[in-house]
Amino acid sequence: MSEDHDEAGADGHARGGIQSLDTALLVLRAMATLPGSVTLTDLARSVDMPVSKVHRYLASFIHAGLVAQSERSGRYDLGPFASELGLAALARNDFVNRTADVLPELSEVTGATALLSTWGNGGATVVRWERAASPILTSFGLGSTLPLLTSASGRIFLAFLPRKVTALRLAVELARASEAGLVWPDLNPDMASVESLIARVRADRLACVDGRFVPGLRAVSAPVTDWAGEAQVAVTLIGISEAILDPAGSAIRTLTEFTKKLSMSGPPRGG
Repeated sequence: MSEDHDEAGADGHARGGIQSLDTALLVLRAMATLPGSVTLTDLARSVDMPVSKVHRYLASFIHAGLVAQSERSGRYDLGPFASELGLAALARNDFVNRTADVLPELSEVTGATALLSTWGNGGATVVRWERAASPILTSFGLGSTLPLLTSASGRIFLAFLPRKVTALRLAVELARASEAGLVWPDLNPDMASVESLIARVRADRLACVDGRFVPGLRAVSAPVTDWAGEAQVAVTLIGISEAILDPAGSAIRTLTEFTKKLSMSGPPRGG
């Protein structure tokens, strides 16, 4: 019996594949999700396959450069060609354009103004703005730089970028707030309060600001993350209704699903 599945459906898209290759790729996927090099026995156990079968797959992967085996320990790890494939995929994954293409749909479904921000030299920078049917009046638009601590978009980058990336901007904002004697509704201008904010945003994968920051405006933002769990862009919904901030509401649910679909899977970010 042939191992080939049906190659394509009526719409021209692949419907099956080669069964043995599908099984082999399960082994490769398991290696990608494991934290480091692995023994043959442990790898076979993780995919619930016989050791002899996994060994044959590994031999083929080694020949292709997808897997490498340590001569000293005998353990297996991803090989140089696996790295090349990953880098090529990352280089072709254009987060900004992919997200911008479907931003109008998000605005239409939620009824809220949607904006797309990326991290630039000055901080969180608005690169796309999709206005709702009922527009809102604000002082910022395309090219505007949003504050790190008091904007929903900024808080996403604060929580989902490495500290060294945001450190300078954070220090400037904290120093200015301290000098002016500012205390924000949910944040004090000190690192202990900032750490608490970062922990909340990471746990929820959401950042919100209410009408006490910019009178009359509410915003909720979520990250589109890369394989490392770092925010490549922030997608933010803005409105005047408190409903946009309802944790059980449709706006937050839609935004969460929207950004999750555009994000790459990868290891969770640490503290």
